[in-house]
Amino acid sequence: MTHNRPLGFWSATALVIGSMIGSGAFLLPAALAPFGAASLLGWGITLAGAMLLAITFARLAMRWPQTGGPYVFARNAFGELPGFVIAWSYWISIWCATAAIAVAFAGSVGAIFPALTATPLRAAMCALGALWLCSGVNLIGLREAGGLQLVTTILKLLPLLLFGLIALWFVDAKHYTPFNPTTQPLPHVANAAVALTLWAMLGLEAATVPAGSTENAQSTVPRATVFGTLLAGVATILACTAVLGLLPREVLAQSQAPMADAARSLWGPAAGVTLAVVMAISCFGALNGWILLSAQLPFAAARDGLFPKPFTKLDQGGTPVVGVIVSSVLASALVAANYSRSLVQVFTFSILLSTAATLLPYVVSSAAWLVRGTGAVSRTLAGLALVYSLYAMFGIGTEALAWGAVLILAGFPLYAWMRRRRVAPAS
Repeated sequence: MTHNRPLGFWSATALVIGSMIGSGAFLLPAALAPFGAASLLGWGITLAGAMLLAITFARLAMRWPQTGGPYVFARNAFGELPGFVIAWSYWISIWCATAAIAVAFAGSVGAIFPALTATPLRAAMCALGALWLCSGVNLIGLREAGGLQLVTTILKLLPLLLFGLIALWFVDAKHYTPFNPTTQPLPHVANAAVALTLWAMLGLEAATVPAGSTENAQSTVPRATVFGTLLAGVATILACTAVLGLLPREVLAQSQAPMADAARSLWGPAAGVTLAVVMAISCFGALNGWILLSAQLPFAAARDGLFPKPFTKLDQGGTPVVGVIVSSVLASALVAANYSRSLVQVFTFSILLSTAATLLPYVVSSAAWLVRGTGAVSRTLAGLALVYSLYAMFGIGTEALAWGAVLILAGFPLYAWMRRRRVAPAS
């Protein structure tokens, strides 16, 4: 492994798993509780869609193993303007996700040490402290950030898998009945569940973003993407489904830490605290991974003249310094601007922004392989991934789509300015 390419297969896989398994796995059982066992339909659709996207991203990474992920795929397939739109949209999704996960970290710490998040200001300070600690690790170097990602992924993946496997032996079948406790038809329940479970699968494309810093990227990135998505998806679904079978729906729906409450009900207070610690580690690892991505994406766009040139500046450790700092400042501003709200409100608002801004890159990346890819089977899978992405996009609701449109439009003045600067000398 060279200094210029400090990320190997396990670091890349940890980036995928670590970016996917953050807050969602630990908080979703409460949101899914009203749907009962019917939520499995949503999980099934989401995992199938995630695997279709992972395979599509793997093929794209084999074709274009360059730093930038969805941005590179959009630019190479459709041109400069679509490339900028995806870079802008995806970058916004990253720092919004960073804010959401920082807030979730504060919530998990609050479950262990309530005094640290007793007021909105304390909770905001806790979130910002974790955010800038991870930013500091990334500023030290990519190798160090990749190492931290690998350690935190192991520390959260193994307990999550063990909890899911062991907890299955203690589930009460009565908590799964009736299968559909709502008054809505199953297709509507599945659609609502997909909108919720989608947050747990965001990040499956993470390994494609720092491809230029990955050893043997043409083979490493595709393998890490598919393997990481499958492992993270199975672990998350297993744990969330087990929790639904451990506590009554009414109790789960009101829980602030459903997985910790389920562990507490089985094995006592110490188990609940242990799960809260695992959740804190999980959020911290995801935070580290998303901050790593938040610098790589604008670096790639700036290298091509679509983002301001300072984003291309690298430090001695190979980290795009300006990208880390600017992205972290924007994420901090999102947390600070909403600090008077409850943690749940800030978390929900940040998720809304991140999900809305992520789905467009998924749509365009799937279309990129459908149009420019080779092989009937892989193009068919890309077509199915495109259908899933569109289904998920329209399933998140008009409010999220409206926010997504506003965020994209906000980037056009920057594109016009950068384009004018490039053509000015020749005029």
